[in-house]
Amino acid sequence: QVHVVESGGGLVQPGGSLRLSCAASGSIPSDNEMAWFRQAPENKRELVASIISGGLPNYADSVKGRFAISRDNAKNTVYLQMNDLKPEDTAVYYCKMRINFGIGNLFADYWGQGTQVAVSS
Repeated sequence: QVHVVESGGGLVQPGGSLRLSCAASGSIPSDNEMAWFRQAPENKRELVASIISGGLPNYADSVKGRFAISRDNAKNTVYLQMNDLKPEDTAVYYCKMRINFGIGNLFADYWGQGTQVAVSS
């Protein structure tokens, strides 16, 4: 079983910065992907950024140039540095770890409980 825990959310003024952290624990193979999603009230959950072990990051167009995802493979931890935050970035941010089993397309997704980010003056 894999356990995923996010931290680092909070209230920030427009133009400010926050850094989210997500730590995964348990039996985690090296073939995995970690990602950040967010969900605002009345909206669907959307991908913000993702990164595979040893791979390049992938970003939603709405956050390119402002957010940066990085990971520490030794700690199974992923970070999301968010700069120049805007009110529309307000949402609950969720971390997801996808484990690939190397058998066809078999995988498992594990989600954290979410952390609230609020951008307001």
